[in-house]
Amino acid sequence: MSSSFADRPQKKLLLFDVDNTLTPARQEVSLEMITLLRELRKKVVIGVVGGSDYVKISEQLSYRGGKAIDEFDYFFAENGLTAYKLAKQLPSQSYIKYVGEERHKKLVNFILHYIADLDIPVKRGTFIEFRNGMINVSPIGRNATIQERNEFEAFDKQAGVRAKFVEVLREKFADYGLTFSIGGQISFDVFPNGWDKTFCLRYVADENFEEVHFFGDKTYPGGNDHEIFSDPRTIGHSVLNPPDTLRILKELYFSS
Repeated sequence: MSSSFADRPQKKLLLFDVDNTLTPARQEVSLEMITLLRELRKKVVIGVVGGSDYVKISEQLSYRGGKAIDEFDYFFAENGLTAYKLAKQLPSQSYIKYVGEERHKKLVNFILHYIADLDIPVKRGTFIEFRNGMINVSPIGRNATIQERNEFEAFDKQAGVRAKFVEVLREKFADYGLTFSIGGQISFDVFPNGWDKTFCLRYVADENFEEVHFFGDKTYPGGNDHEIFSDPRTIGHSVLNPPDTLRILKELYFSS
């Protein structure tokens, strides 16, 4: 482990998903969580790895005007395609350069037609969000309120809207070399194969941590935490929600 982290008693890295792991989906981090993370950082190296872009993750993890990036040793947005170590940016990757404009347009056109024909209770706006390392697709639209998000999540668990959508895309665009990964409450991510959350592990390999732990809620096959959760380079912890994350961390690192 490098001199950057020489002050940490344990040569371990703990990586955390964001939604439903550190915070409720698209909501701000609690005082209890940020306080525990600050204490944890005195013992080990900590990082966050989320599918959302840098701005959204920062909004959720900034507590009362603080800078989220200063609360973590590693800050991985878009699965690590936008990456920071000790608040300094590392090289990033581009989805559009990989896919190409023509193939991207065909994919987008198909997605928008599919959503137009979907019979779901509510549709809002921003059905496709273009990011540096991926696109995010939401059948209800990312402009939905928190209440509408909660209602869609419950509806989706019964109707399987996203699961069916993803299966259609996997078949239709099988030659694109893309992964379609369900995450959060209302959407799924589309990115080149291998650009899932395991992508961030390449940035920490040179530190030779004794252990790399990952905490996330979507750890089942098809969920956007599954690949890094089940990767042999990590020790995976499946959590239900932020209170469950707090409970596990207290048991592992703060029990007397």
